Amino acid sequence: MDFSIAFTPENIAVFLTLFVLELVLGIDNVIFISVLASKLPKELQARARNLGLTLAMIIRVILVFFAGWIITLTEPVFTIFGIDFSWKDIILIAGGLFLVYKAVTEIHHKLEGVEEGDHASDDGKPVTFLSVIVQILLLDIVFSLDSVITAVGMTSNMAIIVSVVVLSFGIMLFASRYIFAFVNKHPTVKMLALSFLMLIGAFLIAEGFHIHVEKAVIYGSMAFAVLVEVLNLAVARNRARRENKKRATVQLLPSYPRIDESVAVGAALSKAPGSGAVGLSAKPIEGDVDPEAEGRAGLG
Repeated sequence: MDFSIAFTPENIAVFLTLFVLELVLGIDNVIFISVLASKLPKELQARARNLGLTLAMIIRVILVFFAGWIITLTEPVFTIFGIDFSWKDIILIAGGLFLVYKAVTEIHHKLEGVEEGDHASDDGKPVTFLSVIVQILLLDIVFSLDSVITAVGMTSNMAIIVSVVVLSFGIMLFASRYIFAFVNKHPTVKMLALSFLMLIGAFLIAEGFHIHVEKAVIYGSMAFAVLVEVLNLAVARNRARRENKKRATVQLLPSYPRIDESVAVGAALSKAPGSGAVGLSAKPIEGDVDPEAEGRAGLG
């Protein structure tokens, strides 16, 4: 594992790309933690949310080191069609397949919706602080997998990965309201991030089969896509300003239609003085909802 820090153009590009991906893809984790914590009595909501957010960052760092150790296992364990496969290759292929599956499934849910009954509703059991924390812990692990696999797939420099994970999640702890509002207002940003997951997943699968792909090709494609999206957003904003009207964007469908996320979403979008909180705060999640807050349909 590489812990060296060198301010090369490649390392800077990797850092910035991972940083943006962590912010856009990680905001779902923050909001879902608030959804679970909002089931508790109001006086326990802030405590559960803050503990859940702290655990989320710790779990990410632990998984990063675990994944970083696994990919150093380069000794061949079996051979198929003349290709030697090590544990590193197996992890890269499995991780790549997971990223492609996660990205395609998420895009489908956001645009097509899910079938009724795909996700179970509450079973009526009483909600306790411990049960919510256990749910949040499991949720943190699931949401951290794509984040960690993406980071390890883009670079082997652990200093970059850990600093990106800590910095991005640290910013989300205090600025999640603004990040969520931006992603909610510009759903194409979320779709672009998910398409990056597919690109990185395909790269990992190729690496697992010893097909070398220059990382500059990956970074160049991402940089060009981001540039195009920035220009699109700027053009759309200027056009709306000239025409003096509010921009209309596509509303993403909820991935979990049978889960009531209204309280957490209200806390994320409301600007009312007594609004709730979704980041680190002493405030509960429940609070005043701003009637002029922009509506939205699905997480992220």
